[in-house]
Formats: sequence, C-alpha cells, structure tokens
Amino acid sequence: MSDVTPIPSASCVLVSGGSRGLGLAIVKTIVEHGAKVAAFARTVTPELQELADAHPDRVHVGSVDATDRRAVTSFIKEAEAKLGPIDSLVNNAAVGQDSLHVHTSPDRIEQIIETNLTAPLVLTRAVLRRIMAGPGRGRIVFITSICAQRGYAGLVAYSATKGGLDSAMRTIAREMHGRVLANSIAPGFFASEMSSVLGQTQLDAITRRTPSGRLVEPDDIIPYIDLLLFEDTNTNGQVLVVDGGGSI
Repeated sequence: MSDVTPIPSASCVLVSGGSRGLGLAIVKTIVEHGAKVAAFARTVTPELQELADAHPDRVHVGSVDATDRRAVTSFIKEAEAKLGPIDSLVNNAAVGQDSLHVHTSPDRIEQIIETNLTAPLVLTRAVLRRIMAGPGRGRIVFITSICAQRGYAGLVAYSATKGGLDSAMRTIAREMHGRVLANSIAPGFFASEMSSVLGQTQLDAITRRTPSGRLVEPDDIIPYIDLLLFEDTNTNGQVLVVDGGGSI
C-alpha cells in the first residue's frame, strides 16, 4: 500500500466567470458539495446573487473584471476575510472570437489574450502563492477548449490562449511537486452565449460532425469538476476532453 497522503478535496474555491452558463453550474456544484465558494464575474446575475443570499456563510460574490488586477486582489482579500483561506481555483472567465485572423484587429487580439491567458495566469499565481504560504495543498482547474487541440476557422487568438493555458497547466503540475493537482477540462462547443458568435449555421455543422449528435451542455462538464475538485484522485497535469467525440 502507498503511504502517500492524497491531496485533500477543495474546501474553499475561487471561480472566475461564475455568473451564468458553465460558471454558474460550477458554483452550484461546489455549494452542493458543502464547500465554500468565492465567485466573480463582470456582472453578478440574479441567479448568482440568489445563491449568495441563500448561503451567506459559504458563498461570496462580486462584480469584477478579470483583467482588473487591483479589483481581483481586493475581491480575494474580501473573500478570504469572509470564508477563510482559498485552496482551490477554477479558471473559467473568457471571451470568445469569430473573425479570421487577417480581419482581427491588434487591439482585439490583445484583449482576447489579456482576458483568456494573462488574467488566468495572474489569478493562478495569486492562488498558488496562498497555498504555498500555508500548510495545506490545493487544486487548480483550467476551463480550456477543444480549440486548443484542433483548428477551427475564426478562432486563432482564442485557440492560442486556450492552448497556452493547457501548456501552463502541465508545467504548474510539475512545478508544484504534489502541493497542487492542476488539470484542464477542454469542452467542445457549447450552445452558449460565447459560442453563439459562431452563428447557428456553423454550430449546426459542428453538431452534425459530432458523433454524439449534440453540443456540450454545462451538465456534461460538472462530473469532471466534481472529480478534479472533490475526489481522491491522482489525476494531475492532464487535459480532459468533453466534446461528444467531435475531435476524434
């Protein structure tokens, strides 16, 4: 038998982009597991606020732009003052894209990279420093995309950011030497607000090419969130693809 102590499950999770869709579903499953959660997004939706009101001792929410480092730092301090030390992170906040690279302005490229790559890396650094300063260990989950592994027209900058996060995740898993389990979940295309920029024709074509015959729903992702945050798992440095077989 192994005498290695498993990394404990998450007890206080920071979630970016937690106001709707997959982000909101992630917040809900954390609450259902009895853990504490601090969730921010550019806009706090009524659904997210309802969770905070129903669980005031375990849920802290705020309206924060992920690229505003001062605001993010202030939110983390407020959350820890209310909930205690943060030991886990789900990087979910992102912006989409629907333009050929030659038609994407430099300013737009910069915005996508700042929101989807730089901001998550800075946020991850903040959480890792907190974990390393304490006696415990933690878990990090990046929500990336199948676009990081397979080319789709109109998503050059977006794909670059998601591929960058997958690469960073693997290196974090190596650097942390067992203090943190770091993994990515790479969904296929959602029928969501962000994916809707692709247009219904393109989404229909993707659906037809997917063996399962349907796009990804938040409920398809939640079992993997539960695994990576709450199960006694030795999964580390991995990208878990959930796309109905669209990438095979």
